[in-house]
Amino acid sequence: MKGKTLFWIVLFAALAGLGAGTYLLHGGGRLAYISVDGELYDTVDLTAAAEPYERTIRTEYGWNTLRIGRGRIEVVAADCPNQDCVKQGAISEGTVPIVCLPHRLVIEIKD
Repeated sequence: MKGKTLFWIVLFAALAGLGAGTYLLHGGGRLAYISVDGELYDTVDLTAAAEPYERTIRTEYGWNTLRIGRGRIEVVAADCPNQDCVKQGAISEGTVPIVCLPHRLVIEIKD
């Protein structure tokens, strides 16, 4: 009787640890919300990309090329004059958004 109980306790503890480890490893389901001119343009799951990839957003205001992957997102190129969005670098948490004022682009991360 004690052996079966111990088996179930160890099994449930291992499964809980595996689930928690997977959650922490993949960033807990972080989503990047991309808005243009105050309207939601797209939502990107930052934990879904196994390898980083690039994507270009083209609007009437201009274009921004984003690099997405491994729980982070950044603007790597843009045709705006000041390049502040490119200089900001990558973000991986929701404390500070990426903003490109000339293109009216805002990228925020939320869990």
